[in-house]
Amino acid sequence: MMTDQELDAIVDRYFNESERIAQAFFDKESERLAHACYQMARRFHHQGRIWTFGDGFWTTDAQHVAVEFVHPAIVGNKALPGISLSNNNALLTSPDSDMKYAYGLKRLAKSQDIALGFSTDGQTRSILQGLAQAKAMGMLTLGLSGAPGFKESSADFIFTVNSPDPLLIQETHELVCHVFYELVHVFLDQEVLL
Repeated sequence: MMTDQELDAIVDRYFNESERIAQAFFDKESERLAHACYQMARRFHHQGRIWTFGDGFWTTDAQHVAVEFVHPAIVGNKALPGISLSNNNALLTSPDSDMKYAYGLKRLAKSQDIALGFSTDGQTRSILQGLAQAKAMGMLTLGLSGAPGFKESSADFIFTVNSPDPLLIQETHELVCHVFYELVHVFLDQEVLL
């Protein structure tokens, strides 16, 4: 049985690592995050929607982001159209699982929309195919993953959390998505969008 000191040490190591990874990520990516949020706000300003998708436990993150835009957590923020393809049972049970999100975007999305794909390591075929389809349609594309990450050509904005630990990756992704939500509304409120 572990002692209280041993348990405390484990918890301290986890939280220290969580904080270190998130801090390193935001130190590196804050400027690009702001630019991505501005581009997202422009798409929303022109009647665009955000389409989110992920496999495995990333499906719930994709759903969370879509719901957050549709049901603003901050009083006074405008509701924005968000749809999670990870909620669509017809797509999820597709015979060609690698193409399920690409197929959904091709049938439902428009060029002024935004595609946001989640992957543990940037190598998930269904996410790669979805982002490729979105790019081909002229959508704004964003990929969130852990290491090693998406190839640069996979999306307009790629954000990689430098960790192999899915829980630590997910924690940082949640912070990123809250930044997306908040900064998009800041830009929309400024009314300086083209």
